[in-house]
Amino acid sequence: MASWTEQPIAFIDFEGNRRSGILEFGVATVLGGKIVASRTRLCAPSGRVLPDETAVHGLAERDLEGAPPFADEWEAFTGLRRSGPLAAHFAGVENGLLKAVWPYPPASPDFARPGAALVDWGPWVDTAALYAELYPNFPSLGLEDLVASMGLQGELDALGAVHCPEARRRYHAALYDTLAGALLLAALARTPAASLSLPQLLALSTRSGEKRDELRQGTLF
Repeated sequence: MASWTEQPIAFIDFEGNRRSGILEFGVATVLGGKIVASRTRLCAPSGRVLPDETAVHGLAERDLEGAPPFADEWEAFTGLRRSGPLAAHFAGVENGLLKAVWPYPPASPDFARPGAALVDWGPWVDTAALYAELYPNFPSLGLEDLVASMGLQGELDALGAVHCPEARRRYHAALYDTLAGALLLAALARTPAASLSLPQLLALSTRSGEKRDELRQGTLF
């Protein structure tokens, strides 16, 4: 089967929560072991943004005045889902926030089972789960810690200077975190993991043992 590196994968990150809504998103497309496109913007809150949350992500309600709501991105995100699997670091968080806005996308390809379709935002490529499987001796699965463990911080800062708004070139800013996760994914293309097929990559991304076994059926481990 073809390598997963031949398939575009849209890595995403959200800032916000279910109460405030998605306040900022970042998207970076990974293809051929490289980041080939990126996009970000601020979004109108759907609920109150608390000061302790602002202290983490740096976004206050005044910063979001006049921003369109995230719900305006339906066409963009369903298009990403049709073109390839979505990816995130600890993907359950992004999946939950996405489903809070749109419980289901239109019928889309099931990239874990070529030729099949399903009505779901997943299965996701999850870099936290992948690194837990492939690098079990790393001391932490935190995004910043993994970037440091893989020696990618300099490359991330260079990408951030090109792609991120000047005030958002930091961890807990959506596109910066997106680029960090996308770099972790792209780095696997320079390891033996590049030989994995996309169904295999998705299987390793699924932390539930039962679901992982289900996804492994018919793949070559």
